[in-house]
Amino acid sequence: MEDDRNAPATKGDLADQETRIVDRLTEAIRDAQTEVLKAFYGFAESNRQRLAQPEGNQGAIIARIGVLEDRMLELERKINFPQQPPQ
Repeated sequence: MEDDRNAPATKGDLADQETRIVDRLTEAIRDAQTEVLKAFYGFAESNRQRLAQPEGNQGAIIARIGVLEDRMLELERKINFPQQPPQ
């Protein structure tokens, strides 16, 4: 049967077309939602890594400050008690 573009549309034709449009719109919305979620998860991961970095740096800084404090204490002992051997 040949498709006649000039033939009048029936209510069934219009209902079928509406269903196809709704289905395509639903699919487009789901695709957009998926893309937004992917972008959000990518942002969340990079943000988590960015926030974790200072914690690691903070640990390194605390360790370095501890070493400096030990060295300062050793110098103070040498100055205040020059006759005692270093500990």
